[in-house]
Amino acid sequence: MIKHTIAALAATLLLPFGAAQAQDGDLELLEPGVLSAATEGTYPPFSMRAPDGKLDGLEIRVMGEIAKRLGLEYKPVLVKWESVLIGLEADQYDIVSVAMDITEERQQKVMFSDGWLESGGRVVVRKDSDITTPADVKGKKVGGLVASNWTKIAEELGGEVKSYKAESDAMQDLANGQVDAIITDAVAAAYAIQTSNLPLKLVEEPVSSIQKGFAIKMGKPNLAKAVNGALADMIADGTYATLTEELIGVDVAPKDPIRTIFP
Repeated sequence: MIKHTIAALAATLLLPFGAAQAQDGDLELLEPGVLSAATEGTYPPFSMRAPDGKLDGLEIRVMGEIAKRLGLEYKPVLVKWESVLIGLEADQYDIVSVAMDITEERQQKVMFSDGWLESGGRVVVRKDSDITTPADVKGKKVGGLVASNWTKIAEELGGEVKSYKAESDAMQDLANGQVDAIITDAVAAAYAIQTSNLPLKLVEEPVSSIQKGFAIKMGKPNLAKAVNGALADMIADGTYATLTEELIGVDVAPKDPIRTIFP
């Protein structure tokens, strides 16, 4: 009996910190052994469908690797953007992997992991547009994802805002002349323009610089610590860069990540 106990303890000590926690059932998960994560599945390159129909994207790859390192089954849950925080509060999933900006307002409602990606907002216009700076959208029709920071920025710039539930719809409307510009994430926009062959371009001057974090319900510090540990390890050993550069050609890990605020 003693030998078995020693062997089990030794095996646990050899596991990464997060995996040891997961074995102990100490991660405040809704279902033991399963990490359920809310994603949209419609926001390339963060979450999308691969040609074979499977979910793929930056957040899918990173969250899948985190789950793997914690010894957990990764379970993506498809949720519409405007409902992700409502579902988190209602315990419909453990974590939100949707590409969500870390803001002071959101930090009052949820606990974010350390920043996992650094990007910023950019104005996207048609190639023949006379809009050359963010200020030029004043009085123009500007599209943005509903309930996002982008629509707020568009309003602050004096744009006539049109909200969209899917980024792809906004891009298509812009190409068709239904709106004069859209504001969105620089990474998402660059990827969409590159892969869609739409006659669009990014305005050079950014409208914001942000980091994205995985949202976790308040009161789950062990889950946040485990996710942060797995994320830091995969960045340090080069796995993060390998997973992300394959999709967008650059390593977007924050050089100085925003850290989790623990109550």
